[in-house]
Amino acid sequence: MTFFSILCALLIEQLKPLRADNQVYGGIKALAMRIEGWFNAGEPKNGRMGWILMMAVLVLPVALVYWVLQYFGLVFLAFAWNVAIVYLTLGFRHYSHYFTSIQLALNNGDEASARTLLAEWARIDTVGMDATEIARIAVEMSLITTHRSVFGVFFWFLMPAGPACAVLYRVSEYLARAWNEPEHMRNEAFGQFAAKAFYWIDWIPVRLTAIAFAVVGNFEDAIYAWRNFANRWADESRGIILAAGGGAMGVRLGTPNENAAQLLPVDAALVDLTDTENDVLPGEEPSLRALQSTVGLVWRALILWMILLLLLSSMVWLG
Repeated sequence: MTFFSILCALLIEQLKPLRADNQVYGGIKALAMRIEGWFNAGEPKNGRMGWILMMAVLVLPVALVYWVLQYFGLVFLAFAWNVAIVYLTLGFRHYSHYFTSIQLALNNGDEASARTLLAEWARIDTVGMDATEIARIAVEMSLITTHRSVFGVFFWFLMPAGPACAVLYRVSEYLARAWNEPEHMRNEAFGQFAAKAFYWIDWIPVRLTAIAFAVVGNFEDAIYAWRNFANRWADESRGIILAAGGGAMGVRLGTPNENAAQLLPVDAALVDLTDTENDVLPGEEPSLRALQSTVGLVWRALILWMILLLLLSSMVWLG
């Protein structure tokens, strides 16, 4: 059921992509803002209480419905519930229009439009960026977004609670951003627990995604970059994805800040620092070709995940 639930959700999303500003996500954002307003008293324990309440409100009902349907043997309804939750938690097509539009703009030599699109997507200042930097950040955003919106969801959907775990992953990822990224929330103690919780929730998925990139790309370069450069990013998880993804494609992504003390915003570009000769990341400078390579890498990794899911499901059926 797990494999076919994910397959059906992916097919539905290809036919009818769920907008990133849909009503379900809007309701979650409104609830997160309300809980932050209720609990934020400037201490980490307040953030922990708010996080637990948020999960209780959103995860427990999903788990309850799933277990009730399973208990009464309502297989078709349970399958439909799984597909619906996976469809809502996946984000394979949420931001793909940005990536595609940026690629088309750069292909047409329209750097101004590409900068505008990238600014909307990454929420950063893109004034003065050249085509190379635009391509680099677009590739980084695509790899990070794909991991957190697709592969991380896949992993947690395989857990015993199924759809409830997928919701847990996506909501925790959102809270790590919503309670740490905005200007008024940066350096706030309230968001510390949300950031730490997502770090541990994402600890295994982020490494599985890096392995997938290595397997479907240049394995040796991906592993080399992962081992030697991932820990130099301020955000370790981000560093693993970008180091392995860049190595797999032979593209130099980011300029990691060695021994960085502060966590970067989840959807912001990496700090641009000058590395010493021994610290330079391997690979070529990003170009329009890197955007095309990113699409291929993501799709090959997705196919790999689906094949592994099919094999796992087959073992369960035969066992």
